[in-house]
Amino acid sequence: MPFCPNCLYEYKEGIKECPDCETPLVNELIDHDWVVVYTSDQLYDVHMMKDALESAEIEATILSQKDSSFPVTGDLAVIKLLVKSEDASSALNFINEFKNTKLEEEE
Repeated sequence: MPFCPNCLYEYKEGIKECPDCETPLVNELIDHDWVVVYTSDQLYDVHMMKDALESAEIEATILSQKDSSFPVTGDLAVIKLLVKSEDASSALNFINEFKNTKLEEEE
């Protein structure tokens, strides 16, 4: 049975993409301890940070519980960026450096 690596839901055979987060499904979930290293209420912000971490060769995944079928003003859900527990320290250091660099560029 295919699984979504982000949402961790199991789907019926034949489904290729998660209908919630549009992530390609995988045949098996790898059992890792994942920890939250970054949160935001904006999906683009979390995707940007995920791409930055992956450019530093740190595997990351997004956990979003946003319901796009429910129209509401503003974003009420928190979107989480997770990394493997063994990469958490490196990821947090990278995120802090990334934020500091962005602040310096804005000044």
